[in-house]
Amino acid sequence: MASVTYEHVTKQFGEVKAVNDLKLDVQDKEFLVLVGPSGCGKTTALRLLAGLEEISSGNILIGDRVVNDVAPKDRDIAMVFQSYALYPHMSVYDNMAFGLRLRKTPKSEIDRRVKEAADILGIGQLLDRKPKQLSGGQRQRVALGRAIVREPKVFLMDEPLSNLDAKLRVQTRAEISKLHQRLQTTFIYVTHDQTEAMTMGSRIAVMKDGLLQQLDTPQHLYDYPVNTFVAGFIGSLAMNFFEAKITGTRDDLFIDAGSFRLPSPKDRQEKIATYLGKSVMFGVRPEDIHDRNYVPGAMSGAAVTAQVDVIEPMGSEIYLYLLSDSHSFIARVDPRSQGRPGNTLDLMFNLDHIHLFDKETQQAIR
Repeated sequence: MASVTYEHVTKQFGEVKAVNDLKLDVQDKEFLVLVGPSGCGKTTALRLLAGLEEISSGNILIGDRVVNDVAPKDRDIAMVFQSYALYPHMSVYDNMAFGLRLRKTPKSEIDRRVKEAADILGIGQLLDRKPKQLSGGQRQRVALGRAIVREPKVFLMDEPLSNLDAKLRVQTRAEISKLHQRLQTTFIYVTHDQTEAMTMGSRIAVMKDGLLQQLDTPQHLYDYPVNTFVAGFIGSLAMNFFEAKITGTRDDLFIDAGSFRLPSPKDRQEKIATYLGKSVMFGVRPEDIHDRNYVPGAMSGAAVTAQVDVIEPMGSEIYLYLLSDSHSFIARVDPRSQGRPGNTLDLMFNLDHIHLFDKETQQAIR
């Protein structure tokens, strides 16, 4: 097993810095997720670690060993791609065994590893089939099995669930998490899907434009985003943002968004007071906006009135698309809510969970 370290790693394609001064420590046996929108540098960072791209500057270490000039086959890593990349003319067994045969692994050892990996993944009964006889989920398991038999120090996974349907994605997501617990190996997983990141990672690295924005546990990322990008990217549905101004007096502050005004949270008064008279970005998650008739107990709230534009009943909850003067926002409310399109609804914002950001720097005001 091994840790992975990126030491000021940069990868430049012409004038574009796909990865920009990346500093990242992945702990031994950790499940780290690299997440961000397309083009943010997450896959490039993975390919640099795998040796599929050359580093422009910096160092990458696996354990205590700098691997910048080490051939991919000698880095003791295994990679699972978005495409299954299976040999169509080979059986499942032969696909899984192929890499070991190239390394001249003894036949008995190959047989042991393949059957053990097949047992872990529940594909023992498929070993004689060809890829064309398998479903998408089964093919993805074979691709995982091919990586497992290598018994690498580090598993690299580049959006391995993207080609699966929604139900199978959820199922395979859980299987990969169980696989990590069972193998106790370092996993680095790339995805653009923040739901995958939140449910699978022990820590998440959020990237944008080649830069690492925040590295933290899923819950801490959700509760304490460092800037508006992380706040808007992490969470489903996305956080609502409003331009606002801090008004009132130092002892009695308000967040004034124009169409509504909220009292400032008492536990952050001192810091927020430094923005008195200034514009800020105010953020609140849809799940922290409630129908006033169905507010959870012991919540510090403030009332806001808005017009219902669209409703999306989800069974266990309702998504309300709301309008308040020039502001449009989304609330995730109790399924008993009587909000209907065109109606005016009284809402409560949970003041314990609102977020404020500096308008110029986009950084969180803590």
